[in-house]
Amino acid sequence: MRTAKWDDYELIDASSGERLERWGDVILIRPDPQIIWETEKKNPLWNNANAKYVRSSSGGGSWQEMKKLPQAWQIKYQDLSFNVKPMGFKHTGVFPEQAVNWDFVSDKIKSEKRQLNILNLFGYTGCATLACLNAGAKVCHVDASKGMVLWAKENSASSKLSDKPVRWIVDDCIKFVEREVRRGNKYDGIIMDPPSYGRGPGGEVWKLEEQLHSLILLCEQVLSEDAVFFILNSYTTGLSPAVMEYLLGCTLQKKYGGSVQSDEIGLKVTETGFSLPCGSTAIWQK
Repeated sequence: MRTAKWDDYELIDASSGERLERWGDVILIRPDPQIIWETEKKNPLWNNANAKYVRSSSGGGSWQEMKKLPQAWQIKYQDLSFNVKPMGFKHTGVFPEQAVNWDFVSDKIKSEKRQLNILNLFGYTGCATLACLNAGAKVCHVDASKGMVLWAKENSASSKLSDKPVRWIVDDCIKFVEREVRRGNKYDGIIMDPPSYGRGPGGEVWKLEEQLHSLILLCEQVLSEDAVFFILNSYTTGLSPAVMEYLLGCTLQKKYGGSVQSDEIGLKVTETGFSLPCGSTAIWQK
């Protein structure tokens, strides 16, 4: 399992369906259905967190403050700064396990002797976009949520990357790529972090298992002849790393050669030293 190295984020403990996390100086408790073990909660921060996210029996949930909880604050990962904001559906705007992929794309971009053109689909709050910009690439960032794209711009400003070559696009990802195919635009790398289920700005319904293969085939049409990488992330438990690797292998590797790899990505739990799985990644690279 690939795990990230952080200073400003720490998964302190995990027990009884909950994570105990440090985000900079702020301690949060959040639910996680994968934590099916009930180990003893020895760390005193379990009873001294800033806030705990509590699910509602009618769906959704809310943050219950145990101490003062800031509306927003910043954390850093290497040269990048991210604005953390506790949201109504338990997230904070940053998936810290993805830092292993930020490191991967940064290394690949820096190793090339040319400026790469990167497409980040379902770009969310822009963490991967910033990693690419910081490494010297130009990026097209696409997300269906205007609020998330604005948040990504905030992160860009916080990371002092506002002057870097980036296009911020609010659009349905499939429709955007279809237009890019017609326009003849090409990209040297694609990052794809699709949700399990979602709706586009025009009410378009997205179901991962039903549409992922066709989306990969669509994206293949906007890859340049000298493409460098394609990263596919998934948080859908039914979509294993091996399935994702097979998808990339029978499409991209068949056409471009290179290699395909896949693995779970996760976060190391400080209290135990074990890693909590947080999703899967498959990567094609030339």
